[in-house]
Amino acid sequence: MSAPTPSPPAVAAHGWVQALVAVLAGLVSMGVVAALGLWAAGAADLPDGAFPRVVAATVVTAVGGTVELSGNAGALAESDAGLTVIPLSVTLTGALVLAAGFLRPLRHRAVAGAAELAGWAARIAVLWLVALLALAFSARQTFSLSLGDLTPEELGDLADLGDLFGISPEIGFTTDVPATVFFGLLWLAGVLVLALLVARGAPLPGRLLRFQESVRPAAYAMVVLLLAYVGLGVVIGLVVAATRGHAAETFAVILLGLPNLVWLALTIGLGATWNGRVDGPFGLPMPHVLDEVLRGKEVAELNLGTLSEHDGRVWWLVAVDAALLVAAAFVMARRSPARMRAWQHGVHMAVALALTVLMICLVGRISAHYGLSVLGIGDLGGDLGGELFLRPEVWSAFGLALLWGLVAGFLGGLLARPVRHRGEVAAPAGG
Repeated sequence: MSAPTPSPPAVAAHGWVQALVAVLAGLVSMGVVAALGLWAAGAADLPDGAFPRVVAATVVTAVGGTVELSGNAGALAESDAGLTVIPLSVTLTGALVLAAGFLRPLRHRAVAGAAELAGWAARIAVLWLVALLALAFSARQTFSLSLGDLTPEELGDLADLGDLFGISPEIGFTTDVPATVFFGLLWLAGVLVLALLVARGAPLPGRLLRFQESVRPAAYAMVVLLLAYVGLGVVIGLVVAATRGHAAETFAVILLGLPNLVWLALTIGLGATWNGRVDGPFGLPMPHVLDEVLRGKEVAELNLGTLSEHDGRVWWLVAVDAALLVAAAFVMARRSPARMRAWQHGVHMAVALALTVLMICLVGRISAHYGLSVLGIGDLGGDLGGELFLRPEVWSAFGLALLWGLVAGFLGGLLARPVRHRGEVAAPAGG
């Protein structure tokens, strides 16, 4: 009688309830962070009960969706406005919670089939699509503005003309539903793929196991690097709130846009240059040295040189970058197989850091403008308007990241050499 053949391991059933819990946890966490940040910024006082819709719009932009501003000032007036910014504090919160919910049913597994992973991700994607549509259709609001509420210093005779002709400008926002769905699903795919790449205990299809030795340690090191900068930014923000006042504004920055600032500092410390302009009532959040460099110029450069003209302490960014990059490279080398050489760690670190900087350049852009004109008084781009933009010089930042990554990865590999690596087996005596 032949022995029974062992049956293949049962495929874990990741059902709709688990997917719903993961999606709801991600949305609730993003909504809470966005609501607290907007409340600290004073958005709770918006008229017509608009606060929940503004929170929904913030969550939409956090996952890559598009919120369009609209203006209507009647037949005798013209208005124009636009805003493009990603509140990365909300984005980061949602990514971490969703990734944890996605990985939880897969823990303690070495290998998972591609069909199983695709089915589990598809359940989350379907529910995420429903959530995106609900957010997109709820993030709509229109506000009426009274020209009489504006001071003569701001608008001269414009307020009187508005009262004379009965002009009441309106400004509102709505979502571009197709763009929101497309970029929201793309964002979700990126989060789930990155979760599989970073988590050591996450299973991979058998065909991809050979890539985990080179990809996973580098991806994990980059996540550690980015989170370390966020943690450092939180500490600095709390110290600023406690010692310099303006606590509400500081907490608004922390809860809405802290990664926007600290990851910008990461690229500047590497030597990257961002081009920008600040005009009108717009302004960048702390530190105010950013506003000083960018305000009043057609296009200003934001880099170590221009910032140091206003505050010499900016050179500390180079030292912080160097220390954290070498530490991240050490973590990467520590999690890599012991047989890898220092130059291989340098190559892996260079590629990972360059891709990370490229991601920061793509998501860290800021653009905002507005304008108002009544009977030709005022100009959509002139005195009654304002503009803010911040754009990176992408390819120079990419090249600098490659160079820094090579050096830091090589040094991290050398530092990790005396440390026993995971999975290393001592050679037998005399072998």
